[in-house]
Amino acid sequence: MATPFPPGERLPDRVHVTEVGPRDGLQNEPVVLATADKLALVHSLVEAGVREFELTSFVSPRAVPALADAAELVAAVRDVPGVHVSALVPNLRGAERALAAGVDAVVLFVSASESHNAKNVNRRIEASLAGFEAIARHLEGSGIELRGAIATSFGCPFEGEVPVAAVGRIARRFADLGARYVSLGDTTGMATPPLVAERIRHLREAVPEIVPTLHFHNTRGIGLVNVMQGLRLGVDRYESAIGGLGGCPFAPGASGNIASEDLIYLLDEMEIATGIALDGLIEAARLATRLMGRELPAQVSKAGPRLATHDATCTLTAKG
Repeated sequence: MATPFPPGERLPDRVHVTEVGPRDGLQNEPVVLATADKLALVHSLVEAGVREFELTSFVSPRAVPALADAAELVAAVRDVPGVHVSALVPNLRGAERALAAGVDAVVLFVSASESHNAKNVNRRIEASLAGFEAIARHLEGSGIELRGAIATSFGCPFEGEVPVAAVGRIARRFADLGARYVSLGDTTGMATPPLVAERIRHLREAVPEIVPTLHFHNTRGIGLVNVMQGLRLGVDRYESAIGGLGGCPFAPGASGNIASEDLIYLLDEMEIATGIALDGLIEAARLATRLMGRELPAQVSKAGPRLATHDATCTLTAKG
């Protein structure tokens, strides 16, 4: 198959996809799923080949009621063979709960803009980062991996543009804490290909020891366009949500993540390996649709793969 990129540009041979539907996908939905339903969705995704989940967040149940069952869900999933479970934690108390529940990794999250960080965790950025130092010390010797996530990496719904240097400074702090993987969150779908290129190139120069992960939302319809830019830059780690679920409850205008099945369809068509089966994801997306009781924004789970065929005898024929 012909590559869509000019000669000399090498795309990743394999891409690592983290499923964030159970966490970022469900946190802002009006329907609060029972733990058993979340578990059924996770098992459906595992059957499709998904092996890494950002499963939940150990935040205050008052702030995000949809994730109040964090410990229970982790306990039910952690023994599934071959599955890696991470969870977001905002503070030391959340880290303690995550550690007790048995996660494989904790994700420390902070916004690149002061106003969103205040809305999201009711703290200034520096206060969040200072608190992360205590978490890192608490995790020493536990075997639990520490990761970082930077919300509003491509723009803030309250402040507008976010300087690339602000993202770089936070990434440096995460690296100093021992985080290897740092996710750049496109909280309200403000990323564009030029911004993706600017931020990835800056991080590679300023904090070369981290491995960036890209987390796009499809708010303005160019989520997969931004993935293409990331691929062109050699980024091989992405986060997505089944069915295109999701959004941030503390950011006006936040809508769904890029859909896992749409992402895998794109990567399959580009002959980039993921280990995830598209037909299995489509089944998982149909389950998610039933559980949420509404149509989800993903496309491929509705249309099917490119070469899906239909019975011509069951299709209307033009008259005249």
